[in-house]
Amino acid sequence: MDFKQRFSSRVENYIKYRPGYPEEIIATLQLEIGLMPNDVVADIGSGTGLSAKLFLEHGNTVYGVEPNEPMRKAAEGYLQEYTDFISLHGNSEATNLKDNSIDLIVCAQAFHWFDRAKTKQEFQRIAAAGAHLCLIWNDRKAREPFQQAYEQLIQDFAIDYNEISHRNITSDIISDFYAPHKFKKFVLDYEQHFNLEGLIGRIISSSYMPNEDHPNFPQLKNAIVSLFNSYEQNGIVTFAYDTNLYIGSI
Repeated sequence: MDFKQRFSSRVENYIKYRPGYPEEIIATLQLEIGLMPNDVVADIGSGTGLSAKLFLEHGNTVYGVEPNEPMRKAAEGYLQEYTDFISLHGNSEATNLKDNSIDLIVCAQAFHWFDRAKTKQEFQRIAAAGAHLCLIWNDRKAREPFQQAYEQLIQDFAIDYNEISHRNITSDIISDFYAPHKFKKFVLDYEQHFNLEGLIGRIISSSYMPNEDHPNFPQLKNAIVSLFNSYEQNGIVTFAYDTNLYIGSI
């Protein structure tokens, strides 16, 4: 399957159960690059709009660039109250944005899908003078016992998790993308809390996991129930994340 279409059958669960992003991202960008409400933001691979909402609430105009039509339409519905959200069909190599028009480029949970050489050329084309790039990933805290058991469940059932994981993006790859500029890394805390239904939805929102129509789903569901029963407290399990930010000039 074309990676741009991987999430088409998972949009509903993606909206309900995938993590958002901590509000501290805005404060970090204010301190680090002087982010202002009148700065124009391009959210590349904007998905269902989870990351764009942060910047819209700050007062920014946000161009959401997304190649997957079901996800793009979901974002348009989710963010319909924000008149400064402009939804575009495009991708990281061809954003359909104007030359030198963007003050901040954001890629939240998306950069690992991109053709980096072509994307860098496109980002440099759309970047205004003094523009910055912020790469964002939510990373499950590996030291948490529940997260370790969850990781094992993924390894047991995933379809192509290790091949497409964002963890394949090394610090050297990030350094090369920002070059000749430098970047800074920041780590913020974030949490989600799920009942059993939410945990199932969270797991199958990931494109590398069997969906409900997959022959392995009944076995996966049994494993999820067992995992939940082992770690729930008062009917809830907690996903603890490190939200990693990489901020630099582009």
